[in-house]
Amino acid sequence: MLGLALWAVFLWFAPAPPKQLSIEYPAIHQFEDGPDLAPDFQFAAGETLYFDFQIRNYLKTEEGKVSLSWNADVRDGAGTPLILPLFGKVTTELAPEDKDWVPRVRFEIPTPPHAPSGTYKILLTVTDDFAKKNASRDFTFQARGHAVQPAESLEIRGVGFYRSEEAPKPLAIPVYAPGDTVWIRFEIAGFKLGPQNRYDVGYGVEVLRPNGESMFAQPEAADERGDTFYPRRYVPAGLSLILQKDLRPGQYTLVIRTRDGVANQKAESRQTFSVE
Repeated sequence: MLGLALWAVFLWFAPAPPKQLSIEYPAIHQFEDGPDLAPDFQFAAGETLYFDFQIRNYLKTEEGKVSLSWNADVRDGAGTPLILPLFGKVTTELAPEDKDWVPRVRFEIPTPPHAPSGTYKILLTVTDDFAKKNASRDFTFQARGHAVQPAESLEIRGVGFYRSEEAPKPLAIPVYAPGDTVWIRFEIAGFKLGPQNRYDVGYGVEVLRPNGESMFAQPEAADERGDTFYPRRYVPAGLSLILQKDLRPGQYTLVIRTRDGVANQKAESRQTFSVE
């Protein structure tokens, strides 16, 4: 008779490791609580975007207390900070029925109007104050701005003559009639920045008759100065001239003279237009 042996088998299961603190479900909106936007959506420079995300796998104490800290750093494609760093905290005390509660963080990112086109990065860090753990994650968004080529020194760029204040394109051949209004747009680049990105730019204008004599002059037509957190790379400018109704036909010269008050630089541009 064969004997039967019974073997006791013990299975040991290691406890599941604690879940890691995580940043999840990021979303970008064009307005508060608006629809989620695709990653390739382009914001216009100067527009405010709305960002939110969830924090999961945080520690809740026996008393139901939760304490989380977060910070966000927004940078351009070159790594330059776009805005001042953002900070916040999530603190609450949960009831037993709130065991599935998920905190959501919301904040705004006001893009500077002079920000260039490109891909911008949001660097997020969340800290669980009770568990002493951190989680980090990066996100990107696209912005459409004004492309500015680097300049070694002060420059007046893109001088264009327009038919009206709102005209989208400059005239291919700037020709006006007596009594017309001449609209001019240009930009100033290559100025230097002082402490705290301070800039100080101004310009004056003069119009010369066909024989070279001065017809009109305003040495201090406009000034723009200030300081910005995100470095200013260019200053858009514009002016208008009302031509006299009895102005003689001919080719006139517009002289724009600009100055850089930070670095004591000067630059000049001469452009011609015709009156027929």
